[in-house]
Amino acid sequence: MLGKLLLTLDAIGLLLGAPIADYNHTHIFNPRWPPHAKFHGAQTITLSVLLGLLTLYYTWRRTTTRTAARDSARTAALTGSVYWVAGIAAILFPGTDGVDPEFGPSGFPQLPVFATFLGLAVVGGVWEWSGVR
Repeated sequence: MLGKLLLTLDAIGLLLGAPIADYNHTHIFNPRWPPHAKFHGAQTITLSVLLGLLTLYYTWRRTTTRTAARDSARTAALTGSVYWVAGIAAILFPGTDGVDPEFGPSGFPQLPVFATFLGLAVVGGVWEWSGVR
């Protein structure tokens, strides 16, 4: 049950994190952002919400066999991790930064949040996978 709780917390982070962080004046409603940048911001929000829904589905779906339960746990861990891994990897691309200059100093303040939720997904998935009876 601890694994499902961790995966659920991860899913909540996916469902709420990007909409809260990006659907505001710093991203979608930023007049300095060109339309194509806003498109990618909207794409990121949508991806996060869809992955959160999938994580919840695979975390809580009923299964009838041990194999199916393990497969669901692995899939929930995967869907719960993809967004956070992509967010961590994004800083590696040329010219990227975690903060627009108008909103603060250069850096990557998202890293602790992304790493924490990634950890919830991985630990929750492994816990569920290994504890399925």
